[in-house]
Amino acid sequence: MASQSKKNKPASKKTPTSKKSINKKTVNKKRTRKRSKKTSNIKRNILILLALFLMISLISFGYFLGQDSNHTIKPKVVHNHKHKKVVTTHKRVQKKRTIVKNSVKKELLKKVEKVKKLEKTKNIEKINRVEKIIDKKKFQEDIAPDKKTVSLNYRSKRARLVIIIDDVHTREQLNAIKALNMKITPSIFPPYKLAPNSHYLARGLKHYMVHLPMESGSAKFNKQYKTLKTHFTKKRIKARVKEIRILFPTAKYINNHTGSVFTANYRSMYALYKSLKDEGFIFIDSMTTGSSKVKKIAHSFGDAYVARDIFIDNVHTVTAIHKQLRQAVKLAKKNGYAVVIGHPHRSTIKALSSAKSIFKDVDLVYIDEIYR
Repeated sequence: MASQSKKNKPASKKTPTSKKSINKKTVNKKRTRKRSKKTSNIKRNILILLALFLMISLISFGYFLGQDSNHTIKPKVVHNHKHKKVVTTHKRVQKKRTIVKNSVKKELLKKVEKVKKLEKTKNIEKINRVEKIIDKKKFQEDIAPDKKTVSLNYRSKRARLVIIIDDVHTREQLNAIKALNMKITPSIFPPYKLAPNSHYLARGLKHYMVHLPMESGSAKFNKQYKTLKTHFTKKRIKARVKEIRILFPTAKYINNHTGSVFTANYRSMYALYKSLKDEGFIFIDSMTTGSSKVKKIAHSFGDAYVARDIFIDNVHTVTAIHKQLRQAVKLAKKNGYAVVIGHPHRSTIKALSSAKSIFKDVDLVYIDEIYR
């Protein structure tokens, strides 16, 4: 038994080594487990990152696709949005304008009433002072925004020259103008004592004007039948324009006969201009005074302003008229067009009939050919 126990002793000595080997194995197993956990964590993290990357790329891809698909629609949306903004701002501006117009209107009406009172006292100095204030301020409240504005269309390769013959009131005068076989615009007097049927001359004419008598500084000229005066009311001016429309149903253009006082009076000229516009007339300024307010008024309506450039027959000789016509041609070449006024005198008709060489560098046109 003793020998057996001795024999068994070495076996008992081997146990610690076996424990060590077991410990090593467990440690190794733990290490491998830890490593496997680490690797699995790394893999999981990589997968998460990949998933995030895919999600981001898909989202961005989808966003770009959306941008491409909406590309054609977007400009319209933006445009409409801008348009809405413009409309709202336009409304605000219009409101402000109406407030300003109303206040100006009140002021002007007070001034007009003052003039009426002063007219009774015949205090000319005070009347002129008040009228100057009225002239500075425009009657903007009377402008109809839906009315068509008048514009020019004279630009071409060659300059254009408009010749108007004023004071036409007889058939002989009209026939003399027609016999020239030129594009000349006759301006016909409305009926008056010496020519009660002058409006019949316009029948069958395609190109003509109405020569409207207006107040001048000469008492002699102001005696002409139904001459428009500065003391006339708006109602009276309007009634005269309506009468002209009945007399000349196809007329489109009107210019003033004399009228140095009337055209220089803003209040009266404004009332006439608006009445003419309402009846479909276009006013040509004969420019009988440098103080004419027609340009100012025409521009306040947004219209083009046309005025006489040269009177061709202040001196009744062929040579003097030819000189004026050459001056008119120079002006037309410089500005694109020019408007000249003459009268149905024998000398004027004779000068025009022999002026073909003067007109070689310009196109003679009717008044309506320079308008759009």
